[in-house]
Amino acid sequence: MKKIIIGFYIFLMPSFVNAAPTAEVLHWWTSGGEAKALQVLKDDFAKAGGVWKDMPVAGGGGDAAMQTLKARIVANDAPAAAQIKGPTIQEYDDEGVVAPYNVDAVAKKEGWDKLLSKQVASHMKCANGKSYCAAPVNIHRIDWFWANKKVLDSNGIKMPKSWAEFNNAADKLQAKGIIPLAHGSQPWQDATVFEAVALGVGGNSFYKKAFVDLDPGTLNGSTMVKVFDQMRKLKGYTDAGSPGRDWNVATGMVMEGKAAFQIMGDWAKGEFAAAGKKPNVDYMCSPTPSKNGYLYNVDSFIFYKNAGNDKVEGQKLLASLMMGKNFQRVFNEYKGSIPARLDVSMDTFDLCAKKSNADLKNAGKKGGLLPSFAHGMALRGAQKGAIQDVVTKHFNSDMSSKDAAKQLASAVKASL
Repeated sequence: MKKIIIGFYIFLMPSFVNAAPTAEVLHWWTSGGEAKALQVLKDDFAKAGGVWKDMPVAGGGGDAAMQTLKARIVANDAPAAAQIKGPTIQEYDDEGVVAPYNVDAVAKKEGWDKLLSKQVASHMKCANGKSYCAAPVNIHRIDWFWANKKVLDSNGIKMPKSWAEFNNAADKLQAKGIIPLAHGSQPWQDATVFEAVALGVGGNSFYKKAFVDLDPGTLNGSTMVKVFDQMRKLKGYTDAGSPGRDWNVATGMVMEGKAAFQIMGDWAKGEFAAAGKKPNVDYMCSPTPSKNGYLYNVDSFIFYKNAGNDKVEGQKLLASLMMGKNFQRVFNEYKGSIPARLDVSMDTFDLCAKKSNADLKNAGKKGGLLPSFAHGMALRGAQKGAIQDVVTKHFNSDMSSKDAAKQLASAVKASL
């Protein structure tokens, strides 16, 4: 009996004492550039002795991932960390399912308040802004034009500096049988284009009043009608295969010269980079027209309550690695974004990233640094969904611009 008991303890003790830091991570980074960027974090986690349990949920906008996450939480089976952003972080904190005590201990030890801008840090905090419960990995710019350089050069077209210039270029390309705008007409992609148009047509104050303050008069005003007018023009520049197309497939159309332009966040650059393409050689990058505006999206990971010391240590390790200086540099070079940390040198980044970094600082000084509503940085889920539904309904129908603006204001009011 004694031997059996001794043997029993010899068998159990190693797995109990030496449990490695473990983290199940839910995310939607499944495209080529995204997967390559995420692999940097997976490798760092493994090198530090961690066990990474991957839970990818395909879908560029993250809608499918968010549905999966909600189901896991309802089932009391939350992952250690999940890709999430904006006010949704605080929504989950309101439900009492996040674990700020784990990541906040890391944040205090490593001095995150000094490493992040106040604007980015505010998105990462729970407990009424007192404690970190999420870690940022980057800053994406949303309002970008991406273009095939050869297509533009061969047709005598320069990167547009106004929406009128873009429309003229698109008309010229279309007359020659070239698809002017590569687009995947999924709701989140329609909303991505819409907010870039709104920023350019309406300006910074208009965007804030409409999509941050949710001002009824702005949502149903004459300027919003003009925004929908421009969206109707853009719809005419897409091809018949647009509905349902994934964003990275649309990026591939530009890469291959099947289309001239794409309006998409700078994760598109990660696709160009993964294919060995270079800016100003194979493709062009330029912000969509605006007056010192900059729509940002901060990719981050929130940490949920998990039982077990191995999972708690896994969360702490993951948070520390995500904010690591070298990780933020290498990850963002692959991802197409720029670091969330303020002290990472931009020397090794390409010209598109350097442009993004410079424009972000300039926009911050001039009141144009604004959160993307389409990518969950400005609004809670109900309000974002209400706007997105009207935008995609208009884009994929013959609804008039006036009716769209009217429905937009009504839908937002009903969601509050």
